[in-house]
Amino acid sequence: MVRFAANLNFLFTETAFLNRFALAKQHGFKAVEYPFPYEHSEKDLASHLQDNGLQQALINLPAGDWKGGERGIACNPARTEEFREGVLLAIRYAQALDCPRANCLAGIQPTGVSSQEANATLVANLRFAGRAFLDSGLQLLIEPINTKDIPGFFLNTSSQGLRVISEVGDGLVGLQYDAYHMQIMEGNLAQTVEQNLEAIGHIQIADNPGRHEPGTGEINYNFFLDHLDKIGYEGWVGCEYTPATTTESGLEWLAAHTSSKI
Repeated sequence: MVRFAANLNFLFTETAFLNRFALAKQHGFKAVEYPFPYEHSEKDLASHLQDNGLQQALINLPAGDWKGGERGIACNPARTEEFREGVLLAIRYAQALDCPRANCLAGIQPTGVSSQEANATLVANLRFAGRAFLDSGLQLLIEPINTKDIPGFFLNTSSQGLRVISEVGDGLVGLQYDAYHMQIMEGNLAQTVEQNLEAIGHIQIADNPGRHEPGTGEINYNFFLDHLDKIGYEGWVGCEYTPATTTESGLEWLAAHTSSKI
């Protein structure tokens, strides 16, 4: 059955970050995700996971100066050394949190860098990171993101992500499939996931427009989530949406999928 992870960067933001673990447990979640754990110690985060009986479903690799507008550095040839240092840091955190996978954001294509050079840099960096993750018993993912929310982001469609995965080769990288981003860029969510199920290591959801909870927009999440169950998707589904009002009232949609599926 479909299993849901609360994204603590989006949900329960009415309270301080470390208090959100208990709220996730209180509302029935068995797992959490959040992109960047690095402002907190591994010990503190692991303690909050253990105290609340939660699994860590996903983290992201360090992505540069996020507050300054950077959205990943993996395609930037001038940041390769920094990227590799971030890979080792992410592995350290993933192991401490017993987190099986991490997402690598390709980043915005740097000014003055051709698409060919950015792609070659991304592939080389992913080969390095993928081998390091595999050797550590972990899975590395990449995520296509829509051009509306992040103009200039280097990966924008499922086919682009799958092409890069193929170029990296050796099964070193999987796909993180965000239904919100892919609804904006290409639609055809159910068929795309079914056709590429073996490559997909993690799924995230939000409705469109607005990036709010399922049921507030155009995506038929009752169908899509049932479809994931039908085709045998066994990973977590990350709830990476901004509640339209409050987190608690925005969780009503989960009733259609029963607490046993959370």
